[in-house]
Amino acid sequence: MKCPFCGSFDTQVIDSRVNEAGEAIRRRRRCVDCDKRFTTWETAELRPPQIVKTNGTREDFSEAKLREGFRRALHKRPVSTELVDAAVDRIRQRLLTLGEREIPAREVGEQVMKELKKLDKIAYIRFASVYRSFQDVEDFNDVIRDIDQP
Repeated sequence: MKCPFCGSFDTQVIDSRVNEAGEAIRRRRRCVDCDKRFTTWETAELRPPQIVKTNGTREDFSEAKLREGFRRALHKRPVSTELVDAAVDRIRQRLLTLGEREIPAREVGEQVMKELKKLDKIAYIRFASVYRSFQDVEDFNDVIRDIDQP
C-alpha cells in the first residue's frame, strides 16, 4: 500500500478490524519511511455480469432498466414499491452469485417473469406478451395456463 504522505510503498499493517456488518475490513497502517499513520478500508467488489442482447451487442447491467421493466408491467397495479425493490434486489443478487462475466438478456427476462409471476398475475401476462412477442390469442392462453401451474 502506497503511503499517502510520502509515496513510499513500504508500509506496515498495525491493526485490522472487521466492521459491524462484517462487510469491510478497516486497517491501520504505518509508513516505515515517514512514520505517519493512515487508515485503509478493504471491501469486496462484486460486479454484475454484462448483458448480451439478442443481436449480440453487450451492455452493462442496469438496475434502472430492470426497475423500468417492472414499472411498466405493474402500471396501475396494486404492488408496493418495497415489493418491487425486493424483487429487483433478488434478481441482482442472483446475477452476482452466478459469477459469470456475461449473461444472455433472455435469462434476465426470465428472472423478471419469475418475480412478476409471484407479485402480480396481470403484470406477469403484460410483461410476457411483450417479452415473448405474442402473435395471437393462443399465446395469451398458453401463459394463462402457465399461471395456474406452480
